[in-house]
Amino acid sequence: MPETLTTTVQAVHQDSNHRFSKQAVPTIALQSGLGVVGDAHYGAKVQHRSRVKANPDQPNLRQVHLISANLFAHLATLGFQVQAGQLGENITLTDTAGLDWYALISLPVDTQLNFAQGPVLQLTGLRNPCVQIDNYQKGLLAAMLDKTADGQWVRKTGVMAVVLQGGTVQAGDSVNVQLPAAPHRPMERV
Repeated sequence: MPETLTTTVQAVHQDSNHRFSKQAVPTIALQSGLGVVGDAHYGAKVQHRSRVKANPDQPNLRQVHLISANLFAHLATLGFQVQAGQLGENITLTDTAGLDWYALISLPVDTQLNFAQGPVLQLTGLRNPCVQIDNYQKGLLAAMLDKTADGQWVRKTGVMAVVLQGGTVQAGDSVNVQLPAAPHRPMERV
């Protein structure tokens, strides 16, 4: 993979309530260290309900959720109909410059996404699909998990990030994907 790639924002989403899917909006505002303004997962401390129960003082490594739109085409080949925002992501990216769903989840920890209007995100890990996904479409949980030849889990549900620099993001914005210095660490679930 080259040291930098460029992709584009296809759509942005937010929801002030803890629902499975998020509503499409024209623009989202990102605030440094906190996430998407007005979203249920906004905050310096963990906001995901099950993680809050376990330890409400954990840092929020899941401020922004991103998915490649190419994932929806992949799921269609498996018999599922999923559209942007329906898996709860804040930012849906297009599949340009080879950044399809698998390339996105294969990026290393600390990869930075530099958005056209100034925001900078830093990838923290993979979103782990939960049982709620089967409430959305029966059998989708199994479709979102796979195993490599050596038995490692492949979690297809996108990546999580923290906001390093705030600003606005909207459909059509270009995104410069910058890898961290080597050695690279693979992302794990967060």
